[in-house]
Amino acid sequence: MVELATPMDIVFNPPVNEENQYIQVLVGELRAKGYRIHPLDTIFSSRKHFNSIRLVHLNWFENIDDSGFFVALRSFVRKLAVLTVIHWSGKPLIWTLHNRVSHEKGLTFFSRTITRLLIRWSHRIVIHSGQSEEVLASYGTKALQKAVYVPHPHFMGVYGEVCSAPGYNSGNNERLELLFTGMVKPYKNLELLIDVVRTFGDRVRLTIAGKALDDAYRTEISNLAQRARNVVWLPYFVPDGEVATLLAGADVIVLPYDLSSSLNSGTVLLAFSYKKTVICPEIGTISDMGSHRNDTFHYRYKTGEEHRAALTEQIARAVTLKQRDPATLTTMGDQLYAYVADVHDQEKAGTMLDNVYKQLLAEGRVQE
Repeated sequence: MVELATPMDIVFNPPVNEENQYIQVLVGELRAKGYRIHPLDTIFSSRKHFNSIRLVHLNWFENIDDSGFFVALRSFVRKLAVLTVIHWSGKPLIWTLHNRVSHEKGLTFFSRTITRLLIRWSHRIVIHSGQSEEVLASYGTKALQKAVYVPHPHFMGVYGEVCSAPGYNSGNNERLELLFTGMVKPYKNLELLIDVVRTFGDRVRLTIAGKALDDAYRTEISNLAQRARNVVWLPYFVPDGEVATLLAGADVIVLPYDLSSSLNSGTVLLAFSYKKTVICPEIGTISDMGSHRNDTFHYRYKTGEEHRAALTEQIARAVTLKQRDPATLTTMGDQLYAYVADVHDQEKAGTMLDNVYKQLLAEGRVQE
């Protein structure tokens, strides 16, 4: 093994993401182990800096801005050039597989091409769930052999301590308080969620907290929420200092993801980290839970109609459980908190990632 006797320069990209604490957690763990973290954007700032970089680790690099053809083309060409130079330089390349496919649905050729190159040229592919192996297996045996499992870190304490439920939630003990939080994007099926919640009337209230993808989608979701009457939308990025309180006001976090693209979910682990259960399809994060899935409202679907029926059924189950005994949902959250503390420990994730790096460096895939 290579020991970090002196600080080591690496690219971990992106090194900062104010809207996703996953990055901050892992970067913090790596810095504590002696790594100096640099953004990808500066890798070509000078020959000296380029030569100092010992390895490159990319996250979500396959995502292409598809807001317009020429915007997408420019993004694709730039990423293709950067990836090619990294490949031919011989630097160790690590890529984390976060999604089955990119969530961007337009101009998918660009994203698929970058994904294939990442799979072909990466020396290691970090995965966060067992379902990821199925995705890699579809690209061949060599792709699967590159897979290394590192647990997705939890978010315990990242947004402060777990809060007790605020007063507005205790005033109506029978109404189920649902919360969706995160970026408001089409693949998250909010149109379906709002439509389903509307059918429950006063028995359910849904709060949607998150910034919309763009103005057009914001208007669409806003109109749907207003017509539903039992949906509240907070159309902005929730500040870190308000996240714990927001979660405390919910009985259940609801995340009706698109199974065709979704694989892992940091929001699921965020819910567990703050003692909340979830209503969520069986994405990789849920499937890996084994018997602990019984503390969630999980479901499967193949078609849009099946999704509607399954989501309706799980919300109805949660409504019934709260009416019978509100403490049941609290107990589920407590058990999930214990589960995530053990399986998704932040230090464990950092140590395993550190080992991945050291193994690559020990194999001599570095220009000395």
